[in-house]
Amino acid sequence: MRLFLITFVEGMSNCGVCATRAAPSHIVPVICLRPMKCPHCNTGIHSGFQAIQMITAAGLVWCVHFQGCPECKNAIIRLSGAYAGPPATVRGIPIYTAYPPHACPRPVPDEVPDPYKQDFNESCAVLSISPKASAALSRRNLQAIIHDKAGIKGRDLNAEIQTLIDSGTVPSFISEGLHAVRVIGNFGAHPIKSTSSGEIVDVEDGEAEWNLDVLESLFDFYFVQPAIAAKRKAEINKKLTEAGKPPLP
Repeated sequence: MRLFLITFVEGMSNCGVCATRAAPSHIVPVICLRPMKCPHCNTGIHSGFQAIQMITAAGLVWCVHFQGCPECKNAIIRLSGAYAGPPATVRGIPIYTAYPPHACPRPVPDEVPDPYKQDFNESCAVLSISPKASAALSRRNLQAIIHDKAGIKGRDLNAEIQTLIDSGTVPSFISEGLHAVRVIGNFGAHPIKSTSSGEIVDVEDGEAEWNLDVLESLFDFYFVQPAIAAKRKAEINKKLTEAGKPPLP
């Protein structure tokens, strides 16, 4: 259950964090009790943004949303805007994180090497500015992992995803996530996403974020868990050697 106290702006009414709609009224502080990660320290916190309407120009209402992280004490500042008008015509400007600049709330584990790590960080950095660019970087990153780690190269990304799913070498939850990349991205209507994975094209709602989620699961499967297993094996072999026993192969 999530509780929303909505930021009310004359002519429009959206929660400054999650864009939940409500009846038009006046500006009040906003608290959206929704889990998030601090863009400074990556600690899991609940968003508690307050909002101030700063200016209305040419029908565009701009608000500043701000809160402090209870863990690291740093400020988190976001900007949002919406074109005020009749309910059927109201359209918003995406939430933009003004501070910290270029925040990536999804730190990549140390086990993940470049260029996968670098591309992922860039995808995060541009997500709020250009979901299209973020999704393009993520698709290219996904295809590189399939090529390099799964050893699969096909006619396009769609076929490569299917081959990886059919191989049965990844857990079912990853297979489902990979399939969803194609469904959410609507590869059928936008085949260029498959044939030219790094091309910047229009994205569907939630597509860029989902691509990052799937990449994180692949990072864990191909890099993090093997590193953890290798470390454990090395520790066991050290103890076996000290005991005069043969190490594990």
